[in-house]
Amino acid sequence: MPEVLNECPVCQQTILQPYLTCTDYTVSREQFTLVKCASCSFVFTNPRPSMEDSGRYYKSEDYISHTNSSKGILNKVYQFVRNRAIKSKLDLVESFSPRPKSILDYGCGTGEFLSYAKSCGWTSAGLELDDDARKLAKDNHQLNVDHPKALSGLPSGQFGVITLWHVLEHVHTLNDTIEQFKRCLSSEGVLIIAVPNHQSHDAEVFGEYWAAYDVPRHIYHFNKASMVTLMERHGMSLVKTQGMFFDPFYISLLSTKYKNGYTNPIKAFFVGLKTNSLGKTNIEKHSSIIYVFKKQNG
Repeated sequence: MPEVLNECPVCQQTILQPYLTCTDYTVSREQFTLVKCASCSFVFTNPRPSMEDSGRYYKSEDYISHTNSSKGILNKVYQFVRNRAIKSKLDLVESFSPRPKSILDYGCGTGEFLSYAKSCGWTSAGLELDDDARKLAKDNHQLNVDHPKALSGLPSGQFGVITLWHVLEHVHTLNDTIEQFKRCLSSEGVLIIAVPNHQSHDAEVFGEYWAAYDVPRHIYHFNKASMVTLMERHGMSLVKTQGMFFDPFYISLLSTKYKNGYTNPIKAFFVGLKTNSLGKTNIEKHSSIIYVFKKQNG
């Protein structure tokens, strides 16, 4: 059965307004409604699949975040982007010189980022919901990756860094999970969250066809204001934001496919180029934003 939220996950207010109707182009072809909180303007998918039912919306060869396949142009682009982005992600992590030099990647997928961090001297731990992805992380990178339910059993203050690369928008137990991250961080640790930004230029161009809505797998749709409001409720302060350079090109490529029935690399390139250009002076125009938070008492 679908799960209906009667209050906003961020501010708990109950006046929820229809925002947009989007189609699941990846798996089911079902339509899903996005609503907007009248109080804090947070946008989320409502109704949404229950945690028990959500797994079937990931069962498709077209859903590629947990695969190493290089078949087809979209898979090739995804693999290229992921491999190029790994080093820049760790460079960002290391710029904060967090201690201990221990990292938890929540939603680590097949483990490429964690493997690179481990090779650079980090004590690396991963949590991943998907059984197949956990197996690939173990087989390909010799990583011991656990199920996310293990989060509550991890020692307090164990990690200098916790990362979520396009994961928080999937997490049903949003507030409880953030509290666990806060508990597991060291006093000077950093929580790094990358999510799509529904106020971006490419979102404006493609509207309901914007691929990063990705309903119903994405159950939350953040912008900077809602992300900061959410994290401040949990005693976390924003210390840095950064746009993700490759995301608007890849997302625009997918979006042209959803809108027209075929990929249009030329349009995707120019939309991505303009998105990055606008994002240089206004972070809220970036397709995806990386947020870095610290504990307010850290």
